[in-house]
Amino acid sequence: MTRREALRIGGLGGVGLTLPELFRRREAMAAGPVATGTFGRAKTVIMLFLHGGHPQQETFDPKPEGPSAVRGEFGAIATSVAGVRFSEVLPLTAGIADRLAIVRSMSHENPNHVQACLPAQTGHAHPKGFRSRGDFPPSASDFPPVGAVLDSVRPADGDLPTWVRVGPLMRRSNGTTLHGQLPGLLGAAHSSFVVNQPLTAPDVKIQAIRPNNDLTSVRLTSRRDLLVQFDQQRRLIDEVAAAQNLDRFYQRAFNLLSSPRTRNAFALASEPQALRDRYGKTEFGQRCLLARRLAEAGVPMVNISYCHTPRGSWDTHGRNFSKMKDSLGPTLDQSLTALVEDLGERGMLDETLVVVNAEFGRTPKINGNAGRDHWPWVYSLALAGAGVHGGSVHGASDESAAYPVANPHDPADFVATVYHLLGLPPETMIADATDRPLRVVLGRTIAPLLS
Repeated sequence: MTRREALRIGGLGGVGLTLPELFRRREAMAAGPVATGTFGRAKTVIMLFLHGGHPQQETFDPKPEGPSAVRGEFGAIATSVAGVRFSEVLPLTAGIADRLAIVRSMSHENPNHVQACLPAQTGHAHPKGFRSRGDFPPSASDFPPVGAVLDSVRPADGDLPTWVRVGPLMRRSNGTTLHGQLPGLLGAAHSSFVVNQPLTAPDVKIQAIRPNNDLTSVRLTSRRDLLVQFDQQRRLIDEVAAAQNLDRFYQRAFNLLSSPRTRNAFALASEPQALRDRYGKTEFGQRCLLARRLAEAGVPMVNISYCHTPRGSWDTHGRNFSKMKDSLGPTLDQSLTALVEDLGERGMLDETLVVVNAEFGRTPKINGNAGRDHWPWVYSLALAGAGVHGGSVHGASDESAAYPVANPHDPADFVATVYHLLGLPPETMIADATDRPLRVVLGRTIAPLLS
């Protein structure tokens, strides 16, 4: 390497591109082009986040012939794709395998729930030295998740939010919020619009879009008119950037609260009861149905929280098999299948990306409590729609579902694939509070997943 090139590479640190990242990008370019017809196919991403980490062995990568100490209690069943088998607890999902792309070789090295959720949803991991810190709260310097990035570089038009979170912020039992759910270095202005309430009631009304009782549409309009009059008297204040931003966010809030289009998007109770039953009489099922309505209205990013705390989550340190059989498996199976089929029946699947995501998987070895512990070294993800090659399986794990034996990928590659399908170029940049430019995409698109 010449002195000139070394100096040039050193300067790349100012745009968020370090030497290892530069080499990674060169390798990605050498790997060959991705399917160009898939760039920008996704108008909406619906990300189902299975907090705790679903066991790859009991979902998308069963090992019924594996060693007895690791294979578990369930068998594997045929799917709609010849030669591909899923766990027997996902019979409905097996029937739509021809619409799914499965990655069986996701891998990283951080077994901490709180920290591992950051790369899972942003593609950017904490430095390795942070692992010894265990659980710690999210920081204003964290890299933002996909929804916040979209809200910054390509916000939704008019009266719809860019990014909606359906379900509560996910936390650990000690109260620590999982990373990757907040806008981080982009600031609170790019936070998600949150729907955090029970959704299973027949006459459910979404509280987040209901104005206070005294704010009728007439009074809302009057208040906006009053603001306009006030603005005419404060031109000097308007020169201040903070005041201008306040006006912009006020306008967005007004548009959202007063828009019939927004109210219709969130009108979950207007769905036929038969369809609501099809998604499942669970909070997760109804969150998936609301996400479909939001996608139909044109919301670009919808994150679905599976649960609030480890209680009821996929963190199955004990009773893994009974939980998978009685609750976790059937809930995911019914809701995911209904969502993919419903989108397909409405002609929306070609422009809607559905992702089953998590921070990691579960241990090959079964512990003394009939459970599986944290395991980031190999796990599985599922994708459907919007340019995804349905019926495909990419990567492979060993006979114990412990380590990748083919085509390993870390979360940066998964998030790079999501950005590709959303139509964000790999050179997309954002700026932090000090206007320091940072690269959004660090990984390489997983080309075999794309049709």
